[in-house]
Amino acid sequence: MVVVGVGLVVSRGDGAAADLGGGVLYAVLVTLLIALVAPRRRPVVIGAVALAVCVLVELAQLTPVPTALVEVWEPVRYVLGTTFHAPDLAAYAVGVLLTAAALARVRHAQTRQAQARQARLTRPSG
Repeated sequence: MVVVGVGLVVSRGDGAAADLGGGVLYAVLVTLLIALVAPRRRPVVIGAVALAVCVLVELAQLTPVPTALVEVWEPVRYVLGTTFHAPDLAAYAVGVLLTAAALARVRHAQTRQAQARQARLTRPSG
């Protein structure tokens, strides 16, 4: 929810920083949602799928479909956008990379904790 809230605030800003920041946050959200749906997948796979989704959504903006959907229901604008902007592709890559790296770090820490716990349980008492 924090990512959504920050993204909505950033999307109200003007200029390149707000636009690129919004793209980074959009990619962070997509990556986290994919990790939520497929928690056992490796972070690199989660990141690859998230980047593919982001790129496909951006490329869809080259068609009239997102605009038509926004005319039916305005909130779709926050999910699909309506205007292709090539720099968003780089912002998506940054957001996915940062989030996948964070997921990998968390997973590594969880694995080390589990291994340490297992070692304590299997250690002979003596």
